[in-house]
Amino acid sequence: METVQRDYQPQGVKFYYIYKALAHPENNGYVTPFSIKERLMHVEEAKQTLGSKIPWICDNMDNDLKHALGNRPNSEFIIDPHGKIVVSREWSRPEELRSDLERLVGRVTKPTPLSDLQMPTRKPPQKAATGIVKRITVSGNMSPLKITARKSEIPHYAKLRAEIGGDQIYLGFFLDPLYEVHWNNKAPALSFDIKTPSGVSVTPTTGAAEKVEVDADADPREFLITFNGRSSEPMVVTVKYFACDDAETFCIPVEQVYEVSFERDRDGGSRRQARERMAQNRVQTGPSKMREMMQRMAIMRTLDINGDGELSAEEIEAAPKSLRQLDHDHNTRLSTEEIRGQRASGMRDPRFRNMSN
Repeated sequence: METVQRDYQPQGVKFYYIYKALAHPENNGYVTPFSIKERLMHVEEAKQTLGSKIPWICDNMDNDLKHALGNRPNSEFIIDPHGKIVVSREWSRPEELRSDLERLVGRVTKPTPLSDLQMPTRKPPQKAATGIVKRITVSGNMSPLKITARKSEIPHYAKLRAEIGGDQIYLGFFLDPLYEVHWNNKAPALSFDIKTPSGVSVTPTTGAAEKVEVDADADPREFLITFNGRSSEPMVVTVKYFACDDAETFCIPVEQVYEVSFERDRDGGSRRQARERMAQNRVQTGPSKMREMMQRMAIMRTLDINGDGELSAEEIEAAPKSLRQLDHDHNTRLSTEEIRGQRASGMRDPRFRNMSN
């Protein structure tokens, strides 16, 4: 992508990366930001980590631009000077982008090779040791829940992620590497308290992390709770912990409050563990089962017009029209080959890496 930008920006083509949402929280330790300030910190982090010269546009906290562009995690658009989208793809492919620009703008005499970039990259922030605390095992079909972090004068050094599946709710508290902090295991362990709305009960309502023998680490603190009932009102999670910076200049007690709704967060992305489970399923289910699963995912992806990972009544009603798009030979039948034609792109869409059927 950077070589395409170097070759075509002098031709008047403007390039932008768009920060929409984290498709995979936990990659390199990064977790979902809670404010526009933290999103802009992520943008600065990306500039330094990637060494990119392409400017960034940062979406707002409601992800309005992401939704308007179709909710894909890595889409790509060419927009003409009049604001018309002339090329769009669900997954960015720089080599195809170059071909598009050759057709629309003209061929470059001497394309820039990768070896000429010399991009000044750096590694993500260093943090305390990980792999100390064993991760809990969660169901493969859990979905992220919408979370609102109540205003806090202290940064959310440890950020809550909540997921729901069956009668369980997963609560994970992840240290944000942007703040370069760690757990001080000599101090009292992280603890939480849950207040539920009328009609909802959870077990347990309180909990605390287990004692860790090493002095410091940066592993998430995770919990599974069971629940019964639903409500349009959120449950309130209060967490207490000690945040200590890696430079050992402070170690302070923190108390923060979250509102966790029972509504799926379509911008919540899928964590690293979910993708690892998908890889395990690929081995355990065998090729034939995986082909069947991929075909189902492809059909689901085609019908899911708004890209939120669920089928609404309107999308089901529009299903015949959507499925006809797969009928490439226009014989009014869908062959296995036509369905498989969607498989590769379906595999790249992380919204369906959590699907169990």
